[in-house]
Parts: sequence; structure tokens; C-alpha cells
Amino acid sequence: MGHSSPLPGFTMDLTIFLQNLAGGLLIGGVYALVGIGLSLIFGVLRIINFAHGGFVVIGMYAAIALYGGLGIDPYLGALIALPLGFLLGLLLERTILARLVDAPPESTLLATLGLALIIQNTLQLIFGAEPKSVFVPYGTATVEFGGITLSVIQLAAMAIIIVVIVALWLFLTRTETGRAVRATSQNRLGAELVGINTLRIHGLVFATGLVLAMTAGILLIPQISVTPVITGPVFTLKAFVVTVLGGLGSVWGAIGGGLLLGVVEVFGASYISNGYRDTYGLIAFLAVLLLRPQGLFGRTVKRV
Repeated sequence: MGHSSPLPGFTMDLTIFLQNLAGGLLIGGVYALVGIGLSLIFGVLRIINFAHGGFVVIGMYAAIALYGGLGIDPYLGALIALPLGFLLGLLLERTILARLVDAPPESTLLATLGLALIIQNTLQLIFGAEPKSVFVPYGTATVEFGGITLSVIQLAAMAIIIVVIVALWLFLTRTETGRAVRATSQNRLGAELVGINTLRIHGLVFATGLVLAMTAGILLIPQISVTPVITGPVFTLKAFVVTVLGGLGSVWGAIGGGLLLGVVEVFGASYISNGYRDTYGLIAFLAVLLLRPQGLFGRTVKRV
């Protein structure tokens, strides 16, 4: 009697593992983009922004409005939505946060909490409470690499995210304004003494963080549905998990934290239960807090 080879089963397990790893990294890239925005705002403005998930939702509904109202593809619609989002970020920073620069931290916490509620209720008033999404013609297209099937929109999203992150890195490291942002992050008073207008930098950074969150929302809306009241808080929580996993205030740490969160969620959903997908990230979050309160990359990644 012959013996069956264990190789087919091992190959199947390896394929499932690689499929989950790829899926986790692709969704983790979007989480990283959300976390970078939050981390950048905290690193420069020293604000814990509870409205950050609301900015993701604004991006989603902007794509829905442009696609449903004008028939513009979500990715092309970003060319219209993101500049408007940048102006919105400048407006919010000038009218709300600039008045609280030297106020106690509790004031900014309450201000961003209030802003989150305003965003939720405004979007619900305009678009209603029902879940909405965007179904693009290429939404179900896939490609296969060595037995691993990947979504075209997820691959496109990752390509865009890489371009955005490289552009942000070049801006922060190779431009005069980027160096001013880093100087303000490291020592606001010292930056002012050498002639940097830190209030202008604050507005620029807050608007940039809002645009990064909106970009993540636009990339996500062909993949998931959105509701005004639920989606915003969920992504605010994910952004905090990402930034704490990577190290609060660290842009590169946010990238690592986002990828880790995506991988943990996908592996948990695949090997344990999809019903507790969001819970696995929180468990990882608590484990990191207990073992490394400074975050996984808190001591090794330079803050910008």
C-alpha cells in the first residue's frame, strides 16, 4: 500500500499563508496612510485628533458624491476632492485649533471630539444613515501571482500609497518647508527663534494630515461601505492603534504599525473568526502597550 505525500497539503497551507500575508499588507498600507496623518499632526501640533477618522469618512463621501453625481471615477475624483480637503484643513486649523495652541491639552481634546461629532452629523444630514459604497467596473478584477489572487483595486491602492509616502518623505527631507516642519516638531520655540512661522507650519501639517486621511478614504470606498456615525469612530480607533503600535509621533513607525495591524486582522479573520476582525488589532494594541509602551519602533525610528 502506497503512502500519500504531505507535499500537497503543505503547499496549500503555504499558499493560504501567503494569500493572507499579501491581503494583510495591502489593507495595512491603507491603515498606515491613516496613521501617518494622525502621527504627523501629533508630532508637530501635539494634538490628539479624535476627528481623524471623520476625515477618512469625508474622503469616502467625497468620492461617492463625485461618482454618483458626476460619474467621475473615485481615483480621478481625488484630483478634485483632495485640494478642497486641503483648504478645509487650513480652515479648520485657523478657526479652531490655532486658537488653542497654548491651551491645556484638554481643550484640544474636546475641540477635536466636538469636530468629530459635527462631521458625523453633517454627513448624516446630507447623505443619510444608510451604508453607501462605490461599485467601480473594475472592482471585482483580480490578478494571480503564483497561486495568490490579489484584487486590482487593492494593488492600485498600494501603488498610490507608496507614491504618496515617497512624496511625503521627499517633502519632509529635501525641501526647506519640510525642514521647517521637522524643526517645529522637535522644538517649536527654537524654530520660532530662527524665524520659522510655526503657526503657518501648524496649518500646513494639519491640512496635510487631513488630505492623507481623505486619500485613504477614497482608496477604501470601492472596497468597503461607509456610514457617517460608525465608520469615523472605527477609523479613529484604528489610527490610534497604528500610531501606538509604531510609536506615537513617528511617521515611519506608523507605516510599520499600519502594516502590522492589517496582517494581524487578516490572519485573525482567516485562522480564528472573521466576526472578531477588529478585535485582533485591539489585542495586539494592548499587548504592545504592556510590553513596549513606547511602541514597537519607539526607540529606533527618528521622529519627524
